[in-house]
This record gives sequence, C-alpha cells and structure tokens, in this order.
Amino acid sequence: MALKHFPLPDVGEGLTEAEILGWRVKPGDTVTVNQVIVEIETAKASVELPCPWAGTVRELLAEPGQTVQVGTPIIAIDLSGGAAAEPAAESAGGGRLGEESNGRIATLVGYGPRTGSVKRRPRKDRRVAAVAAPARPEPPAPAPRPAPEPGRSVGGYVPLAKPPVRKLAKDLGVDLHALSGSGSGGVITREDVQSAASGAQRVEQPAAGRERREPIKGVRKATARAMVDSAFTAPHVTEFLTVDVTPMMELRERLRSHPEFRDVKLTPLAFAAKAVCLAVRRTPDVNATWDEAAGEIVYKDYVHLGIAAATPRGLVVPKVRDADRMSLRELAEALERLATNARAGTTPPADMVNGTITITNVGVFGVDTGTPILNPGESAILALGAVRDMPWVVDGQVVPRKVCQLALSFDHRVVDGQQGSRFLADVGAILADPAMAITY
Repeated sequence: MALKHFPLPDVGEGLTEAEILGWRVKPGDTVTVNQVIVEIETAKASVELPCPWAGTVRELLAEPGQTVQVGTPIIAIDLSGGAAAEPAAESAGGGRLGEESNGRIATLVGYGPRTGSVKRRPRKDRRVAAVAAPARPEPPAPAPRPAPEPGRSVGGYVPLAKPPVRKLAKDLGVDLHALSGSGSGGVITREDVQSAASGAQRVEQPAAGRERREPIKGVRKATARAMVDSAFTAPHVTEFLTVDVTPMMELRERLRSHPEFRDVKLTPLAFAAKAVCLAVRRTPDVNATWDEAAGEIVYKDYVHLGIAAATPRGLVVPKVRDADRMSLRELAEALERLATNARAGTTPPADMVNGTITITNVGVFGVDTGTPILNPGESAILALGAVRDMPWVVDGQVVPRKVCQLALSFDHRVVDGQQGSRFLADVGAILADPAMAITY
C-alpha cells in the first residue's frame, strides 16, 4: 500500500487555518487528480480543494465543522494502482506540496504549490489513542461519576467522542465524563448527549439552556481582528453630507431604456463607485496608504475599489481591480459579479486583498448613514445611505426630491480635513449633477 497524507494547504496569503465545511468523498471512494474532494472556509472565503493524486480514499482525518491548521494532514489516500501526480507532500524525507519525483511541479486546479516546506503540528494516531483509552465495558447499571474539576478528566479517563459531539455536549452543558457511550467501542454519540441533556432539562432549565453559543472563527474572526486593529491604529475622522440626487436618479431611469444598459443592473452604488473614482483624481490622498514601517505615505495611481458586502458568513470586502479605468457599465457589471460571488461564498481569496479605498452601501438596509471603520491599509471609506423622498428647497420653493446622505471616514494621518472635505464634496457634486463628471 502506497499511502499518502494530504496536508491542508495555504490557499490564501498567509492564512494559518481553515474550517472543514464538507467532504465530497468518503473512505473507499476512488479519486482522480484535480477532483474536488473537500470544501473549506478560510478567514476570507470558502474554497474547494482538488485532490493532488489518483487513488483510493482510506481515511478522512478531519471532521466537518473542525478548524484545522495549515500543514495538518486532512485525508489519507492509497496510491496503489492509481495514476497519480506523485507529489511528495508527506514523505519522511521532506519534499514540497505538488512536487513530483522528477522535480517537476504539478499545479492543481484552484491553487498552486507552496514553495517552502510545510511545518505540521504532531497529530496523535487515532489507533494509538484507542489503545491508550480503551472503551469501558458497559455495566448493567453504571454508577454516576463525580463531576470533574475544570480542565481535568476523571481518573485519567478521556471520553471517546467526535468533535461535533463534543461541541454539542458543550453547548448543552453535558459532562461527557458522566456518560457511557452507546456507539461502537464505547464512542459517545449525539443521541447519548441529547438524551442526557433531556433528562437534565426535566429537572431544571437553567438560563444557559436558553442561550446559544457559536465559536468565533472564519470570516467573523478575521473581520473582528481587522476592525479592532484599524480602530486603534488609524485616527478616524468622519464627515457627513446630504445630497439631492434627483438628477442622478433621473439619469438612471433614462439609461435603463438605453440599448447599452438594458441588460445591466444599474444601481445607485454603481454611480457612487464612478463618482469615487473620478473624485480620487482631484484628491489622491484618500487613495494613499500610511506605511509605518517605512516611514512613508504610498500614493497609488490606480483604484482597487473595495465593496463591503454582507453575506451569510459575515462581512467581506471584495475588490474591483482598476475600477478607475472602467466605464459606468463595466463598473455595474463588476459590482454585480462581486455581489453574486460574495453571497455564494465563492469569492477568491486573492480578490479580498490590496484594496485602496472602500464603499459600504448601508442604504440597501434602509439606513441613512453611519460612521464606517477603515479597512486596514486604506485611508478612506465612504458610506452610501438610502435614497429617500424628502422635502428640499429648490429655487426658494419646498419640493419633494430624491435625497441621500454620504459619510466619509478617513485616516487623519494621511488626509487633512481640507482634503477629506474636498473629496466628499466632489463625490456629492457628481451625484447631485452627473454632468459635473465632464469637468473632472
């Protein structure tokens, strides 16, 4: 048997861990090179991993819902009789993920090979663990076990239970040490935990039983870390502007019947994106970066526009690359693609980095405005509020108009009040009168 262990690769830029969302194969299945075998969720997106070898699946080394460190083996594949790409990813003599015996690199669909050796945490063999902690023979009437001290097992006994069962027990407040497993070899099952929880709840329903806890991981964990770093690193200033966007909305209606825009979803966000790209030309400071280590401000002659998007997995900010080179139609199409991928959780990790300025469209939630927090490494973020019918003074008369509020947060180390105010006023002027774009 030629058994190979496939370690979890770094599918992004410096990612250290990922959660196993679901396996596409099971032990005994035959797999081919580049066949998708598992879906994982990193701190930035969900990713489908292809198999580097052809062979037969012998063992799945990680459970769905389990968070695994990069470099940790997640599946064992028997290469006997299979036409494999032959990477020496797990050989005792070292080698690199994706490297063949002849020195050639076999690139897999979805990601490329790492160029350095992979460091792995030692993993206890499951068979050894089974020997070290043999299943107890189930007595006819097991006596209740005393409650263990926090962090200690009873008499050295380690309960046999899979990670999802352990999580369930933790959520329901069930002590695994007090249970006798009904599964094969004394393994504690979900039914064992639920049965124990039901018995406890009949006696007493504590307040914790009406609470729900979820581990902080994936997108939520990365977002929280980034927002805290940003809030306590860059001195934030936020300015607000209320704009009559009636001309913009009228132009939008006219363009909807134009042949070039009939098949495009033209939203206020698309107009705001175009306005931001135009206004950056006059105030490049908002598109710059503070480089603390180098003691420099880096001015960028391109706009990688970030669009904050709410998804079932949390907040993500994919980028529209070189947005300043795009027409209004191209921007509208790019925004629709970003939104579709973000909702599906298929945004490539490479699309989540190296932004220069961001828009957060709080208006889609019916919110007027807010004080957005900068994305780390950027110097400005614009919040686009809801477009509402409101009374407005036009030529001395109060008339109903389409009104929108804008909020601009900026890094005061890079952007002075004058520069931030000018940029916000320019964006507002373009949205209030799209004809102003000709002057930029």
